[in-house]
Amino acid sequence: MGLKVFRKEHGSQFRKSGQKVAVITYTNAACDEILSRVDDDPLFAISTIHSFCWSQIGSFHADIQAWLKSEIPGEIAELEEKQAKGRLGTKAALDRQRGIASKTKRLQWLSVPRRFIYNPNGDNFGMASLSHPAVLKITAHFIETKPSMQSVLVNRFPFLLIDESQDTSKLLIDAFFALEDMHHDRFALGLFGDTMQRIYADGKPDLGQDIPDRWAKPVKQMNHRSPQRIVQLGNVLRAPIDGRRQVARDDSKKGVIRLFIAPAGSTDKQASEQQVRRKMSDITGDADWIGNGLTVKTLTLEHHMAASRMGFADLFNALDQDSRLTTGLRNGDLAGVRLFSKSVAPLIDASIRNDKFAVMALLRKTSPVLKRSALKNPKDAANPLAAVCQAVDALLSIDVTDPATTFMDVLKCLADHELFDIPDSLKPFLGTTNAAQAEGIEAEAEENTDAEEAPASLQAWRAFPETPYCQIKPYADYVADIGAFGTHQGVKGLEFDRVLVIMDDSEARGFSYSYEKLFGAKPLTDGDRQKIAQDEEIGVDRTRRLLYVTCTRAQQSLALIAYSDAPSQLETTVIKQGWFERSEIERI
Repeated sequence: MGLKVFRKEHGSQFRKSGQKVAVITYTNAACDEILSRVDDDPLFAISTIHSFCWSQIGSFHADIQAWLKSEIPGEIAELEEKQAKGRLGTKAALDRQRGIASKTKRLQWLSVPRRFIYNPNGDNFGMASLSHPAVLKITAHFIETKPSMQSVLVNRFPFLLIDESQDTSKLLIDAFFALEDMHHDRFALGLFGDTMQRIYADGKPDLGQDIPDRWAKPVKQMNHRSPQRIVQLGNVLRAPIDGRRQVARDDSKKGVIRLFIAPAGSTDKQASEQQVRRKMSDITGDADWIGNGLTVKTLTLEHHMAASRMGFADLFNALDQDSRLTTGLRNGDLAGVRLFSKSVAPLIDASIRNDKFAVMALLRKTSPVLKRSALKNPKDAANPLAAVCQAVDALLSIDVTDPATTFMDVLKCLADHELFDIPDSLKPFLGTTNAAQAEGIEAEAEENTDAEEAPASLQAWRAFPETPYCQIKPYADYVADIGAFGTHQGVKGLEFDRVLVIMDDSEARGFSYSYEKLFGAKPLTDGDRQKIAQDEEIGVDRTRRLLYVTCTRAQQSLALIAYSDAPSQLETTVIKQGWFERSEIERI
């Protein structure tokens, strides 16, 4: 039953009883899309997962404080155990010691009643702030353990629908399952999504396998997006995972697919990819394959590939060395980077355009120099905005287009002029630039339960400020899915006429994915076989899902380029597996 049908048949009853249908989705853009489809009807409470969670726990300050007080001692004990086993005098030991001090200070701060704040769509600084992961954990715990919260949720939202449920936090999904099990006579949980498109590691791997018999289990069989050949490839890719099949519309086009195989040691990969575009233009008769760069969506299964091609590899590699930062880095959610992408870069752009309104609007929203307290007691009573002008002028005096200019150069300027609040992740590298900054570092040395401020992540944050500032613009464009390159997370649910998928193990880095293993060009390891025997997921499974997501975005034509150490073996395997016809494979 669609939302509009539900509104027509049951809307009046729900409005009289003050009840709503809750719809949780992954991004603000998805919320806006659903809201537009239901005409912004307040009958439907549509929000992101983080906004929904905060709306449920935001008034339970005493309970949140009790949860933090119960969690932090265990985290301190874990750090102290590692410290006792580790070598003294190392950077890791120093980071652990900072972590112990940070957590201890926050535990002391929690010794008296506190109130907490949280911004679902932005950065969260200070002792009273909760991190994004903490809000999810607290909500899941409260739903499972607090009958009062269960009662409020069930009475207010008899229907709770979760979009992209395969990527929703496992802790929350388990909590919602428990809630449904306890109150299934008056509460219905609806899960929407495709388990084949699970991207994030914190999603529930076995979602859908143990659904109660009382649940309806509809299956989407018709693919309205893709042409016949691409639907066929998608079915082959997902067959070993769940065996589900889709069918293309009767009036859909056949579509064009080509797999191009290039040597892994290619010295000019961008030239190879331009050659693929030209070949696809000739094959399809579609000149837009060699258009202005925006007519073809280029998708990489690993972000390092896009980073090197778009020009933000130094920035990306510095932070990607710590796996705890991985999700935030790929989503653009790390506060230490958002400072530059969401505040500094827009401020510089607006200043260069001489858009004074935009400059003041941004500063008024985020800058300490325009806080009421600063304006009430300005350093220059005759000109209260003098400090603002001096701070902006100092920032503009830095040549941010020069590759020699680092994030640290910009960061020091921000701290010296107190132009923006400095995230906790970056404060340790500033020293004590002035008394106010030193006081802020001491006062806000807290544990956010967020990996971004975790002591183990300091090595990555230590490397980041020394990378070129000019890389912030291509990075911001990439995570915002602006331009020709796209992330597999960013394109879920989207569609493009022409798609180019790049697969290259030499640029993938790490062991999470392997195209060579997926395509049979490299054998599985003993560790892979052991995990398979234990029914555990291996890198090939993750790679297959990401490949499925990217390939099924194509509406007209699809090109894949695989860089391989064993091109002949790769070609033989993909033909044997029925992925591609021999006529669909070319060597370049």
